[in-house]
Order: sequence, then C-alpha cells, then structure tokens
Amino acid sequence: MTAAEIEAIAGGYHGDAFSVLGPHIVDSAKGAKTWEIRAFLPQAKAASVVREGLAPVAMTRQHTDGFYSAPFKQEPGVYRIQIEDYQGGTSTLEDPYRFGPIISEFDLHLHAEGNLHDTWDTLGAHVAQVGDIPGVRFAVWAPTAAYVSVVGDFNEWDTRRHPMRLRNSGIWEIFLPDARAGHAYKYLVRSKVGGAQQLKADPFGFGSEVPPKSASVIRNEGTYTWNDAAWLEQRAETNILKAPMSIYELHLGSWKRYADGTPLSYRELAVELVDYVKRMGYTHIELLPVVEHPFTGSWGYQVIGYFAPTSRFGDPDDFRYFVDACHLAGIGVIVDWVPAHFPRDAHGLAKFDGTALYEHADPRQGEHTEWGTLIFNFGRNEIRQFLIASAIFWLREYHIDGLRVDAVASMLYLDYCREPGGWIPNRFGGRENLEAIEFLKRFNELAHQVPGAFTIAEESTSFPGVTRPVYAGGLGFTMKWNMGWMHDMFRYFAADPVYRKHLHNHITFSLLYAFTENFVLPISHDEVVYGKRSLLNKMPGDQWQRFANVRAFLGYMFTHPGKKLLFMGCDIADWNEWNHDSAVPWQIQEFADHAGVQRLVQELNRLHRDEKALHEVDFSYSGFEWIDFRDVESSVISFLRRGEKPEDCMIVVCNFTPVMRPGYLVGVPEGGFYEEMLNTDAVEFGGSGKGNLGGVISTNESRHGRPASIMITLPPLAVVAFKRRPA
Repeated sequence: MTAAEIEAIAGGYHGDAFSVLGPHIVDSAKGAKTWEIRAFLPQAKAASVVREGLAPVAMTRQHTDGFYSAPFKQEPGVYRIQIEDYQGGTSTLEDPYRFGPIISEFDLHLHAEGNLHDTWDTLGAHVAQVGDIPGVRFAVWAPTAAYVSVVGDFNEWDTRRHPMRLRNSGIWEIFLPDARAGHAYKYLVRSKVGGAQQLKADPFGFGSEVPPKSASVIRNEGTYTWNDAAWLEQRAETNILKAPMSIYELHLGSWKRYADGTPLSYRELAVELVDYVKRMGYTHIELLPVVEHPFTGSWGYQVIGYFAPTSRFGDPDDFRYFVDACHLAGIGVIVDWVPAHFPRDAHGLAKFDGTALYEHADPRQGEHTEWGTLIFNFGRNEIRQFLIASAIFWLREYHIDGLRVDAVASMLYLDYCREPGGWIPNRFGGRENLEAIEFLKRFNELAHQVPGAFTIAEESTSFPGVTRPVYAGGLGFTMKWNMGWMHDMFRYFAADPVYRKHLHNHITFSLLYAFTENFVLPISHDEVVYGKRSLLNKMPGDQWQRFANVRAFLGYMFTHPGKKLLFMGCDIADWNEWNHDSAVPWQIQEFADHAGVQRLVQELNRLHRDEKALHEVDFSYSGFEWIDFRDVESSVISFLRRGEKPEDCMIVVCNFTPVMRPGYLVGVPEGGFYEEMLNTDAVEFGGSGKGNLGGVISTNESRHGRPASIMITLPPLAVVAFKRRPA
C-alpha cells in the first residue's frame, strides 16, 4: 500500500479497492506473516478493531478524510469495526472488505456468452446472508468503468465509501452487511473513457423510488405467498389458440381516480378493476407497461427499470397481489413489454459506463430519431441476455400470462423511419435487422418454455411468419395484432353509409389474409389518442347513427375470426379521446346510449366465451365461410363461423347502412329453427328493437348455393347472428 493508493481511496477513484481495504498480509519474511486491517471511514472520528473475547485494537488514522489501519502479528480472523462518530455516538459495523467474491466463475462465463438466462438471480441487489451475517449483495455490469461504487441510504450517499470489486466479464460486485430491504441506492460509475461519471439506477433493480425520484430500492424477493396454483396448472393445459380471448386493455394510472386525481393502488385495483373485468366478461386484461419509467407521459413505453413494477401504485408485492387476484377471478394478465428502445435519461441505461454499452454507438443504428430514444444493440450477447431475462422474469416471478411486445416492426427493419443514407445495411446488404430477428426468435423459444405462457407481437408490416414456430422459419410469436384489419375498418366506418358501397372491399379484404397469421383484432390506446378521436367520435351521422355504428362495429369485430382487444372507455362509448392525466368518465354509464353499448360488450363477451364457433377455430379457413359478400349495393355481408364440431356453427349477417331490410334471404347449410343469438339493434343495447322475435324457421328455398334459407328482418346499422337448434 502506497500513499498514492490511500489518496485514491480517499478521493473515490481507486479501481481495485479490495486490494487495499480489508485484511492484508503486509510482511511474510522468514515465514512469519504480519497482517494489517485497513478501512475507509470518513464518518468516524476514531475507530478500533473488535474481536470476540479479545481486547479492541485501536486503528491509526492515516489520512485526514478517514483512512484507518491497525497492525496484527497474525491473521486477525473474524472481526468488526467499532467507530466513534463526530457527534459522540458509537456503533459497530461489519467490514464489507473482509468478504470474498460472491459470483461464481461459471456464472461469469455464462454471462459473457449470453447464456445466463436467470441473470436477475446474479446481478442486481439481493437480500442475502454470508455465513451468519445478513446484508445485501450488489452486482452490476459495467465493463468500461474504471471505478464503480454503490451509494445509498446505508452510507449517507457517499460515493467513496463502498467501491466495488471488478470481476471477469466486466461485472462489479460487493456484499454490504449494513444495507437492508427498503434502502434506496444507485451506482456511481466512472468511465475509463474521459473519466465521465454518473449516478445510475440499477438495470436489474427490483424496485424504484416513486418518480420523479429515480433511485433503485432494495426489495426482499420471494416473500409473497401465491394462491394461483390452480390457475397456473389450468393455464399449462390450455391451448390458448383455441380458447376464448377477449382482452381489456388499460392504463392503470388513468383507469379510475379519486376526486383529487390520485390513481388507485395495485391493491385497490385488485378489487375494483378485477370486479369490473369479471362482470364485463373479459378473459384477459392487458396493461400498458407497468415496468418502471421516469416520464408518466410516455405511458410506460420509455422504460428504465426492466425488472421493477412501477412504484406509482405500490411495491412489488402489491403488484403480485393484483396479479394473484386476477388469476383467482379467472382473468389472465398480459403486460406490454418494450425491448425495442429505451430513453436517454441520465440515470438509466444510456451511456451506462461512459460508452454505448446497451445501445449502438453509431446513431444510424442506435437512435430512434422519431421517438428520441436509443436502440438496443441486439448483436451483443449480454444485451440479448438482459432483455430475455427481463421477459422470463415477468413470466416466472410475477406469474404474467402473456407478453405483448411493443414496436416489433421497428426492430425488424434497419431503415425503420429513416431517410435514405440514414441507416446501415446488414451484412448481406439488406434492410432486415438480422440480430434483432435472432433475438426475437430466441426470446420466443425461451418464453414458451414457461408452461402456458404466450407472446403477442405489435407488428404493423407484412413480415412473413411472425406467428409461425421458430423451427418452421418463423419468429415464434403466439399471436400478432392485425393492424391492417383495424385501419380498413376505421376507414370504412368513418365514411357516410351512402358511400360505403364504394369501400366494400375494406370490410372483406381482411379475410384474404386472416389465416396467414394468428391474429388479434385490436382497438388499442393508439387509436383513441392524439387527434384520432374516440371510437364513438370516429363514426358519422347523428347521435343515434353514431351509437348504432359503434354497436355494428363491435358486432362485426366479435364475430370476425381472431382474438379481441378493446381499450378502456371504448366499451362505454366514451365521447372523448383517452387522456392519461384523467380517468375514464364512468359517470356516462348513467346515460342510456352508453349503458346500452356497455351491455352489448358484456353480451358479446358472453357469446364469444360460450359459443365455440366464435373462438375455437380462429386461425384456420375451416372456421370461416362466406355466405355472401357480393351485396355491395346494400352494404350487407353474411358468413358462417364454425367450431371443430358440426353443431358449433353460427350464421352472421351485417347491415352497414341505416336502412332496415325486412324479408332478407340468407342461405343456410341445413333446415331447421335458427335462434337469434345476437342483435346489436336490440332495445337493451340502445337500438330500435327491430329483429326476429327470437328466431326464424328455414325454408327449402336454396340461396347462396345452399340447400335452405332463412328470411330475416335485418335491422339498420346492425349485426345479427343465428344458431340452428334441434327441432
């Protein structure tokens, strides 16, 4: 030990503090070893080494900032340090520099090659015990750092007191006996490149302070007692592609609020939200990102804490309680997951060790200029591993049922939202992001190893095989959003009904490709914000026609092949666009038109769930059959939906004009009584009450190439559905 090393410790820039601090042999001449214990204690006026059964050994102050040492003629063994502070108090503490390495060499090797899939068990802050000493072990990846220290509530945020040990593959670690669950902390990371330094939140932090505060928070993992074993067992045995899936998408912070604007907590949502979703008959909820994010206005899509549920609504166990409550009520939980990009916030992943560690260094690869965010370097082993670990963490540790992956198209293409010359082609000269594609494939392979878990892609292009298995050349997602269907439907329904015959292909085109992927039909948050207008306000006409159009739209959506997704507020026909700073206007449920739409959605969910024809064969041509799509002048279409068994069959007829059509003939597969299962014009849904008095009896008159037909009253701007019943 030299004076320069003491100065470096006191100055907070020694890159190998464990070589100086703690117990060390200082002389081994003639086989006799002498030892020295060294400690940096800037909070101490005086210090001494205490050992059980022995007299204290006073430490000598060797630097004015608080560097102390004490000599020993033999190995000191187990010891503690007693300090006297400047206020006259005394305390005894464990010396973190007497503990050896924490992480095994094998785990370090796996991390470097990108195969440490449970990375969260190794990196981050973990409440632990070394021998009989309780504390917290910290580990962080910062390969280009010259110096890393952990700072927090346990050391008065002094960046000099707890420098970490550098291990292979660029991981820094330390065990701190004085740290406890609930303490806030960050890492002080000083780079080898230019000496830049920054206080960083923990990339593997399991908790965070409530924004705008930005420190990570130590959480004691594994203390929650789950009650959803039966749900998980059933989930593992269920083929989600053949099961009913009606998703209620929501933003937790603006679903419901108190009068003062305070949102509900996770535990309050576990009661009120779960009750609403169950009453409405949805099978799943989808949460806009609940991972920790600094800017509320990003809705969670600019992520800082990939392993932490946002602290805005409670702690991690509160979130577990919420997921548990959903499962106990028979409701699946999907969360939006964002591996495409991350924000530039100084305490986050950007330039983490002073270099482009998580992102690409070249802005042509590493920046989303449209969003002002940075792009992950998917070609780096550790980055792919970090993201995959995050995904598996949510599926395993929080019992999440499905991950909806945001902005997949931006990951697939190197020229996404870029001008010519503003991007770098792949090694073959193409525009596909080969590294991101391989990452997505591996992510899906590992995510599907969690029993019953599924993945959904928000992918807006015609990239082939998004929902095909990886072994068959696909990306491996379970399902993907059908953005084309959504855009076609909105363009069609925005038109005045008198012009819809000129746009007829918009309501039929989706059936040309409906079975090329496993599709979800999404009416998401993106479609009711930023001037796009609410679902109700997208519709033309007077108030009656607008509500009737919404009902017809929903009727067609729920009978069309594909799983369903509705954003909050759509199911009560909110007049206004979504605003994340205010709650859904639940008071409008008191008005008949809005209550009618709500009752319709409730009935559509029931019908979708109970009738296998509407969910069992969503992704094959065998589940759909046109009856007639040629009645362009009337803007009427009719089709069959089928389950796996012949008796699971429904007839659907859609009238997209405000003209009632009595005596309308529809061909049916066989004769019999056809019960009217759905009529979106029913009085209880806010309609005019035109219909078929519960059902119709077929005749032997052939129609639409079928041996029998039914003559029905087709209500205005309505969807009706029938099912043949035994005589």
